[in-house]
Amino acid sequence: MNKPLLVGITGGIGAGKSTVARVFGLLGVPLYKADDRAKALMEQDRQLQAEIVNLFGSESYENGRLNRTYLAGRVFADPQQVAKLNTLVHPAVARDFAAWCERQSAPYVLKEAALLFESGSYRQLDATLLVQAPVAMRLQRVLQRDPQRSEEQVRQIMDKQIAPAEAARLADYRIVNDESQLVIPQVLSLHQQLLARAG
Repeated sequence: MNKPLLVGITGGIGAGKSTVARVFGLLGVPLYKADDRAKALMEQDRQLQAEIVNLFGSESYENGRLNRTYLAGRVFADPQQVAKLNTLVHPAVARDFAAWCERQSAPYVLKEAALLFESGSYRQLDATLLVQAPVAMRLQRVLQRDPQRSEEQVRQIMDKQIAPAEAARLADYRIVNDESQLVIPQVLSLHQQLLARAG
């Protein structure tokens, strides 16, 4: 069986990468959601659990469940601690993604990840796709979607993500989701290009 072409899809918060990924899904393209799998693996992967407990203490889990409140207090305020947690989680996701790819028979698969470039995981892929939208539009979308977040919180998330110009430089393909052009024709065109590349 031929190995599928591995394509990463990413975009800054509010760019619409999940929406674009769903359109590819409707075309039958298998989709691996790295961020959802990372959360699941922290609950299910025994090796990862042991590494988290080793680094952050036994309070990291309560009755076998991830103690998110404890970890948030312990980790997320400190960028160095976040980096340490990521050095455990990213390899676990990479292992899980590799195993998932083995089970796919499509010409290409999509790996959706918020921090595709930041984590360096894009280097293990054959191609990358960036979903782009202007910052002001992205901000507005997130505030509408997540009313519990303040504008300041959303801007802090944006500041932690790769600069849009740098992401555009690293990406092999781009889809513009700024309401000036339709997304579906862009996806259909790119789908054909990826099928040809995979073929």
